[in-house]
Amino acid sequence: MKAQKFLALISVLTFSLTISSVFAVEGIDDNNHAALAQYYESVAKEAETKLQKNIAALEDYEAHPYYYGRRGQDFKSHTTANIREYEAVLAESLNSADLHKKIAMDQDNPAVNKARLNLNQDASAIR
Repeated sequence: MKAQKFLALISVLTFSLTISSVFAVEGIDDNNHAALAQYYESVAKEAETKLQKNIAALEDYEAHPYYYGRRGQDFKSHTTANIREYEAVLAESLNSADLHKKIAMDQDNPAVNKARLNLNQDASAIR
């Protein structure tokens, strides 16, 4: 019984470690937001390229459906699904790039803290 609990615990721990690494961008430090913004911009460019290729293929199918024969409907539905997926990837990548750009700008230009710090030990803390 203890061995089963131990194996279950190990498997859950291993699964949680693999899931946490899925969301990290490999080779880029999590605090390097400028590099993360560039990464997401490159992902967006790749998605845009693939999206345009799929849109062109769909337009070709719609212009000449008789070229594709019986498999034409499968081709059309597959290409439409790819277009939806690449549009989602594109939107998500652009949002992530914008977010990381804003965070990088905030890191480079820290906001001025307008609160005054009283370093005088003789003065009372309560005013």
